Amino acid sequence: MDEFWVFGYGSLMWNPGFAYLERAPAHVHGYRRALCVRSWVHRGSEAAPGLVLGLDRGGSCRGIAFRVDEGEQDAVLDYLRERELVTHVYKERVMPVALGNGRRVKAVTYVIDREHRQYAGALAIAEAARIVHSAHGKSGPNDAYVLNTLAHLKEMGIRDHWLEQVVAEMERIRQAAE
Repeated sequence: MDEFWVFGYGSLMWNPGFAYLERAPAHVHGYRRALCVRSWVHRGSEAAPGLVLGLDRGGSCRGIAFRVDEGEQDAVLDYLRERELVTHVYKERVMPVALGNGRRVKAVTYVIDREHRQYAGALAIAEAARIVHSAHGKSGPNDAYVLNTLAHLKEMGIRDHWLEQVVAEMERIRQAAE
């Protein structure tokens, strides 16, 4: 790679955890943001897993790309691998990314491993909402993670209609329980 870019589609967008030279809106084709990862530690347990985001095949995804100083590439990759590859539910990939200005770059990102046992697959909105509503892990309630994600996406001007529908269904579940 001539330049070193990282594509974020979830918490990396607002909490990258590494220094960068440039931050730009970005878009990938062929993958979509999805609640498709069973969380056994941070947002659930193995007995009652929660759901967290993964980049899954199909569709497209708007996110943020970060250009990192090439001298920091190894350190940033080490950090990202420690952060993203804890259970190896993600695979590290370099893929084409369209920046907001129309420029195309290659960026490192993390996509879901569909063969991994934590892969939840394509869930219906009602099922995803039910799981998220009830799950809780060492980092807190699963619904807080999803609500925080949606709030950050909105702040960045990114619409995720599926995630918005999951949150609306979570609200219906909460109201019905009252």
